[in-house]
Amino acid sequence: MENLVDGFGRVARKLRLSVTDRCNFRCSFCMPREPVWLPSDELLSFEEILRVVRIFASMGVSRVRLTGGEPLVRAGVERLVKMIAAVEGVEGVSMTTNGFHLSTYAERLAEAGLKSVTVSLHSLKPEKFDEIVGVRGVFNRVMAGVAAARKSGLAVKINVVVVKGCNDDELFDFAELARETGMTVRFIEFMPFDGERSWSIERVVNASKIIEVLSERYQLYPKERESGSTARYYGFKDTQTGEIGVISSVSEPFCWDCDRVRVKADGKLVPCLFSRDEYDLKPLLRSGATDEEVIRFVRLAFMKKFRGVETLLRSNGMLEHVRPMHTIGG
Repeated sequence: MENLVDGFGRVARKLRLSVTDRCNFRCSFCMPREPVWLPSDELLSFEEILRVVRIFASMGVSRVRLTGGEPLVRAGVERLVKMIAAVEGVEGVSMTTNGFHLSTYAERLAEAGLKSVTVSLHSLKPEKFDEIVGVRGVFNRVMAGVAAARKSGLAVKINVVVVKGCNDDELFDFAELARETGMTVRFIEFMPFDGERSWSIERVVNASKIIEVLSERYQLYPKERESGSTARYYGFKDTQTGEIGVISSVSEPFCWDCDRVRVKADGKLVPCLFSRDEYDLKPLLRSGATDEEVIRFVRLAFMKKFRGVETLLRSNGMLEHVRPMHTIGG
């Protein structure tokens, strides 16, 4: 079958699949203070999710990342991982998580076929971490989850949303974490997906600034960028362990070779993270539509994929709030 291609010739290879909008944390750059959750019957069932994955895999999408909210708050998610990992054409299943439940689930997830986890970890100072996530006393549990994931054989990346005046004083601490453990630590520019709509360009720490600061202490070298990658990676010249990455969604968008497509927990297809355009798959999935009809709908929707962040910046020179991140996943 032909690949899934948008109107600019970009080919979809990766599916970001939200399994729930719920989360047990309340990070301000993701969640509103009083979130309104989707009713359970609005969420796609595991069987519906599996059908969606099979359909996308038939069009050449080979890598699936489960997101949320927090995917591990959905009961039985390890069973879903096993189902997806068995789909023909799927080469890898990964997950983005806040790490709170990883101590419990890491081994089961690895046995089910999960290959890697990306843990959101926005401070290495326990008190500040609690303040950021809005829950007390959870830092050590998250770190134990990271250790459990590594012990189970999962590849682990750390994601850090860098916000000026909040955690931008911890860049060296996170770099040392990468060097000491051999993990990948990725610094992400603050994007307009915060739940409280407090985002402003003044609070963004540019990726180039992050590299400039880290270069004051470390000799870094750039690694070759994989096509479609959201991050630019750097190694340390004095050691073979660990690497850092920067994701410059705001200051230097990388939309030209974007290979991702997203499906929300309620079945809405989102071709571009920065666009408000959504296309509802659920009525088709629940009305007896054939796979061919769903495929035709997906192709038409993806063909309308937004050009990217550069278009917004060229049109009005600024970015505006799109949606809370917990409703779509990373």
